[in-house]
Amino acid sequence: MPERKIKLTNGGKEVELSIAESTEGPAAVNISNLYKKRGYFSLDPGFVSTASCRSQITYIDGDLGLLRYRGYPIEQLAESGNHIETAYLLLNGELPTQNQLDTFAQEIRSETKIPSGSWELMQAFEKEAHPMAMLMAGLAHLASIYHSELDVFDEAYRQRMARRLIAQVPVLAALGYRYRTGQDPVDPDPELDFTSNFLHMMFGAEPDPLFSHATDILFLLHADHEQNASTSTVRLSGSSETSPVAAVAAGVATLWGPSHGGANEAVIQMLEEIHASDVSVEEYVEQTKNKESHTRLMGFGHRVYKNYDPRAKLIQKICYDLLEKHGEGNPNCPLLETAMALEQAALNDEYFVVRKLYPNVDFYSGIILRTMGIPLDMFTVIFAAARTSGWVAHWLEMMADKQFRIGRPRQLYTGHTQRDYVALDQRD
Repeated sequence: MPERKIKLTNGGKEVELSIAESTEGPAAVNISNLYKKRGYFSLDPGFVSTASCRSQITYIDGDLGLLRYRGYPIEQLAESGNHIETAYLLLNGELPTQNQLDTFAQEIRSETKIPSGSWELMQAFEKEAHPMAMLMAGLAHLASIYHSELDVFDEAYRQRMARRLIAQVPVLAALGYRYRTGQDPVDPDPELDFTSNFLHMMFGAEPDPLFSHATDILFLLHADHEQNASTSTVRLSGSSETSPVAAVAAGVATLWGPSHGGANEAVIQMLEEIHASDVSVEEYVEQTKNKESHTRLMGFGHRVYKNYDPRAKLIQKICYDLLEKHGEGNPNCPLLETAMALEQAALNDEYFVVRKLYPNVDFYSGIILRTMGIPLDMFTVIFAAARTSGWVAHWLEMMADKQFRIGRPRQLYTGHTQRDYVALDQRD
């Protein structure tokens, strides 16, 4: 196919820009020479129409509700695979053979032993400290320890650090939880699978198989989501050739924001507000439709998906299974009943159906984590542990790109033109 181009005309002068083709989804106008040829930057607040990189990892079609890792529909991976197999796929581009999967899983297990100083670091925090801050500090500590190995242009180093991060972020998360709950750390169990081992390090016992399965699906569904804020942060930070551990710490900092990783916390806070009030679910839903009301329906709709979030469909059944097995006698049961009533009220309300405001992954993931007894402020930490495989996959892809260069966004300057300094005693 001949290269497609478009022409822009301004002031009687023309500039020809090439089209960068995609395998699926929109193509992109390559504006890399626009400033050189015509002296213009592009302006795209929030980067909503800008492709910051070429990537072969994840494809999303928000209008159709599609999510694919390396071309594989998320539904197939969730039904037939697991998180570790999916992590291998993200990192390597292909599903593993049994031998490759066994080797990869063993490599991950071998990296779960972290430096003893990590526990001492956790103990330096107040018990009320937010676990995301503890996770960032834990990563900074690891970056200092592994700094002597730093060689981001060595393929063997990059692969080793990718596996190390996938293995050790959950360990740091568990350490933070154990310290804040006044318990001693629990060593990893090499006999357990990845997510069962994570729950074992959190709670100190072999977990319920349904909890392990639910956690594995949550990790798989949250493993990557294209160029979101935290992934873009990891890429931008990593582009300076910094330690990949430091780049992931930067991703954790971005994920902490309530507009990104904190959405499932907001769902539970909303449910608690409804449950503690005299307002019925139906009345609450009506309030959210009032434009003059500050009431928001959390966990519904998505910035990318203008259809049903495919991840939400997959964990809805797990949510119901958990409630069926663990709902009776569960101290969170009234809250969960509120959630189910809210789901049905919104799904059957024309206002939300017409606007395609369906439950998203955060709605169900918050309920699942709450049912498992995970504290509210740990939700985003779980998200970070799951997203690590996607972060390092993007870092690997960027570092192997022959067109790799440090990120340097430009700006549209709207401040003062030159002003001359006025002596202090002469200022009005």
